[in-house]
Amino acid sequence: MQESIMLFFLNIENPVLDFLGNIASLLGEQTFVIAVILYIFWNHDKKKGFGLYSSVLLSVIAMGILKAIVRAPRPFQVLESIQGKRLATATGYSFPSGHTTTGAAFYTALALSFRKRKVSIFCAIMMTLVGLSRLYLGVHWPIDVFAGLLLGVFISFAFYHYLDYLYDDENRRMRYLLIMGTIFAVSGAVISILLNFFSADETAFNDLMKVLALGGGGYLGFALENKKVQFLTDGTLGKKIARYLIGLVVVLLIMGSKVIIPESLYAIGGFVRYSLVGFWATGLYPLIGKNLHLFSGAR
Repeated sequence: MQESIMLFFLNIENPVLDFLGNIASLLGEQTFVIAVILYIFWNHDKKKGFGLYSSVLLSVIAMGILKAIVRAPRPFQVLESIQGKRLATATGYSFPSGHTTTGAAFYTALALSFRKRKVSIFCAIMMTLVGLSRLYLGVHWPIDVFAGLLLGVFISFAFYHYLDYLYDDENRRMRYLLIMGTIFAVSGAVISILLNFFSADETAFNDLMKVLALGGGGYLGFALENKKVQFLTDGTLGKKIARYLIGLVVVLLIMGSKVIIPESLYAIGGFVRYSLVGFWATGLYPLIGKNLHLFSGAR
């Protein structure tokens, strides 16, 4: 059954669908999702930004753990007829689909945040297209996509209201951020050391390590912002665009620092980079930006 579905997509391949498949896949990639969440967090609504960030983070961590446990091969590794496309994004094991999980968690949380019918329909279409694109590109089995959809939607529904309540209770929020941020950061650091020096399975754990690092840095950054900054998302359109572009450029520079990290420290370097991205985005940038008048403080 699964092979028949994969062969169906193989038989309808053409340049136009290749282009559309790549675009749809991009809409479920963590880089795109993070970029949208950061715009919302910096410029629109901090509470919504926190809820989106957390929903996606928890979903992707759960997905990474499942990948490390199941360790299923991808279709192009099993079926000779399928070459696979956009292979640079197919870095881990197959089950469940990371793009589909990310897209399902993000678009479900987005729909829950804005609660408008048009937004909900748009989000349902987007997560469906992301899942179909992974089948068309030959990098996931149907069961991977179904599991990713189920996982992302379930976790966003299960946790979003709790996260909403948590954000309104400052003391509980601080405890959550410090405890979970520390757990994620320490877990990511340990995995990076194991990957670097003890020959752990890179395919199983490298992506999970990066997500834990991003989560640890991001949550500790949220705690810093909550304690020391408390910025407002107001400002003119020009100010918001400048605020967003400056913050995003630094994110890209941190990620680009990979070229100066020795190959022998690839995993530890990855942990440091992703931790810095999370900490910069949610805490350090608001702190610096407030002093530079890119952000205004709470009145």
